[in-house]
Amino acid sequence: MKKVSIEKFINKYNLGGEVESVMIKSNDKQLAVKFVSDDKTLLGSVLLKESDFPDGEFGIYTTSQLKGLLGVLESNVDITATPQSLELKDTRTSVNYMLAKADVIPVVPELKQLPPFGIEIKLDDEFTSKFIKSKGALSESETFTFMYENGVGKIVLGYSSINTNRVSLTVECTCEGDVKPISFSAKYLKGILEANRSSNSSVLKISTAGLVKMNFETDTLVSEYYLTEIK
Repeated sequence: MKKVSIEKFINKYNLGGEVESVMIKSNDKQLAVKFVSDDKTLLGSVLLKESDFPDGEFGIYTTSQLKGLLGVLESNVDITATPQSLELKDTRTSVNYMLAKADVIPVVPELKQLPPFGIEIKLDDEFTSKFIKSKGALSESETFTFMYENGVGKIVLGYSSINTNRVSLTVECTCEGDVKPISFSAKYLKGILEANRSSNSSVLKISTAGLVKMNFETDTLVSEYYLTEIK
């Protein structure tokens, strides 16, 4: 199996180290994962549609360690599994990753009924680049805030009712009317945008009930993310 395929799959849920513990499932040449952040404000799923991973369910407790072990190997990797571990090897090197039991992996809640998403923001290369740079410039900003007033939509980092350091990005969006400021995690959005830069253009959907939804797709990978409102 191509190492780069595994790494891209991992990066889309790990989000730069924000999500570490997951249960990966492999079946019928497909690799899938559902995940939730420690603070429960992010959840999502990733599907790799073409995989040579062995069938089974694999508890990954420390994803960063698995990524480090993969980094030792060459571009083509053979993978075998036991109930206790994964063995990954190339032509000259093998590494062993110990699996975790399911009861130590966070349970991902089901989204049974989604609210209507009345706001859609275009996610293109320009927005992605500007948001990532803005979050880097205001690294202490924990949230991004969306608002829509007088026909103009904005995403603001550093938003507050008082005067603060902030970056305001005017966005191309569809709204059903004025929207009062609503905030979500900035670090998770930054991680999502970075992990999906090679994907097809997408949209960021917002419900005023307090939920964001994003979907991304390439030829082999499908990823979906939800962010809950931070008040």
